[in-house]
Formats: sequence, structure tokens, C-alpha cells
Amino acid sequence: MKTVKRVLRPQRLRQVPAQFSWVDQGLVQRHFIDRCEARAAALYLFLVTVADAQGLSYYGEGALGARLHLSREELGAARAQLIDLELIAYQPPLYQVLALPGTPPRVPTQAPVRDCSDGARSVAELLDQMGRRRAQL
Repeated sequence: MKTVKRVLRPQRLRQVPAQFSWVDQGLVQRHFIDRCEARAAALYLFLVTVADAQGLSYYGEGALGARLHLSREELGAARAQLIDLELIAYQPPLYQVLALPGTPPRVPTQAPVRDCSDGARSVAELLDQMGRRRAQL
């Protein structure tokens, strides 16, 4: 019997907020999650959730331990496992969530240099332009 995919609670349908994070599906598809103990998976979820666009966050050990209900030793073991799996890098106080191992490296691109010879613009004009571009997304 084939399962019919349908939204169960349309009034609670998720929306992508202005600030969001993501979890690469390869974490499951390529079995990285299978190699994580529950504490390491919890730490990874937390770091993915709070990381900026570069994957960086700087929660201290005390805050992470309190939020995840982990002792200092448990947090250290979870972090070590994620480092061994090459899912995170850690250099106190910074954590970086890494691209999954085997993911082709992303070449950083530079923003194109814009010709500003058309004159200065007011902040209001720039904000208006940004709003219109956001609406197109």
C-alpha cells in the first residue's frame, strides 16, 4: 500500500523565516547521522541551528552544556566525535559547522564591482530597492 503524502496540519505549515539554518540531507542519506551518538547529534543540531552563513558560532562550554544538559566530559566527547567525523571544526571559542566530507569545495566568489558613476543614492532608495528584490525572491 502506497502512502499518500499530504499536509497533516495546514495551519502549522512551516515557513522559511528571514533568519534560518539548514541541515544537509546528506547527513542522513550518506549515513553520517548513523555514526553519531545521541549527544553528538544533539550538539550538531544545536550548532547548525545557531551558526551564521559561514557555519560559525561561539557558544561557550557552560552555555552549551546547560542548553543540552551535558556535563563538561559529555560535551567534550560529543565534540570529539563530530570532529572525528569531520562535521565540525573547533578552536575555542569558535565552532564551525563544515560542509559534509566529500562535498565539492565551494569557490568563494567576489561581488561584482559596481559602477557608481550614476550618482549617489539615499538610504531610503537603497532600502526600497532591497525590499523590491526581497519580494521577488
